[in-house]
Amino acid sequence: MHEVVQDYYGKQLQSTEDLKTSACCDISNMPSWLKPLLANIHDEVLSRYYGCGLVCPALLEGCRILDLGCGSGRDVYALAQLVGRTGHVVGVDMTDEQLAIAKQHQNYHVDKFGYDNVTFLKGYIEKLDELNLDPNSFDIIVSNCVINLSPDKAAVMASVQRLLKPGGEFYFSDVYADRRIPQHLVNDPVLYGECLSGALYWKDFERLARHADFLDPRLVEDRPLEITDSLLAAKIGDIQFFSATYRLFKIATLEDACEDHGQAVIYYGTIDQLPHHFNLDKHHTIETGRVFPVCGNTFRMLKESRFAKHFDFIGDDSRHYGIFAGCGDILPFGHQADIVSGPFVNSGSCC
Repeated sequence: MHEVVQDYYGKQLQSTEDLKTSACCDISNMPSWLKPLLANIHDEVLSRYYGCGLVCPALLEGCRILDLGCGSGRDVYALAQLVGRTGHVVGVDMTDEQLAIAKQHQNYHVDKFGYDNVTFLKGYIEKLDELNLDPNSFDIIVSNCVINLSPDKAAVMASVQRLLKPGGEFYFSDVYADRRIPQHLVNDPVLYGECLSGALYWKDFERLARHADFLDPRLVEDRPLEITDSLLAAKIGDIQFFSATYRLFKIATLEDACEDHGQAVIYYGTIDQLPHHFNLDKHHTIETGRVFPVCGNTFRMLKESRFAKHFDFIGDDSRHYGIFAGCGDILPFGHQADIVSGPFVNSGSCC
């Protein structure tokens, strides 16, 4: 599928106007403070970029970031402004035409920013080990509507795990489906190039993440995709697609479920642009100054990452109170009262 993707993004598409779906390039929900970053980026870089949104997590100054499938470099140049002169952003892409645009305008952005802190490499995101990137060397790895285009998503996830520093995170937007995609649709070059037929079934993504030791994938935001081209919509049928942003932390002590240890955090409100609350994910909006009960995994994500100094941490994991309420899992057994009075009390059933 590499040749299909290289042809579609290198030759078939000449601008965002050539796209046939809303899978890419929707910035309607972008925070207002991020939009000025795009004003500093060259127009050709913007017009030849095909990502879905803008993958910019909070607190990036001084960070070392890897952008998988950087294309014409829009996100690289946006992130370069956020990491500043003490940080660095490396962009990887396999398409010559896209990389040529990114590199062609590198001096333009040096003049605009006042420093040079980006590197572009040609390579495959499934073969990052061929690019001489050091293990445990990146604070954050991002990608923007790219993983769905990879024919070996497991290899990508394994490389991300290897390259992240302990406490680092994979923060990425991509396309997901509500079911597994039939092979005849996967083989359709337009559907694949439009980031649809290569999309993972969302549950398979969770399995893939956990297999790569990212045990607690956190959904940050999502939106349904509209298939605006009638011919493509007819091929797709009833399959539903979603653009979603996830964050996956490289923290060895994370568990595969949200356990309750009676812990809590208090957010100081000290992260730039986030004075009133901190959004860890779709289900954790932590108000400034409020004692906020959390499960053990959330506690570790905040305490063992770059966010630690912006929180006060209450409690430890010395006591365990069972599964954390509201985190998806519930006790599978009946309550004692139900067992005593239930219809099978004398049945001898073991399950």
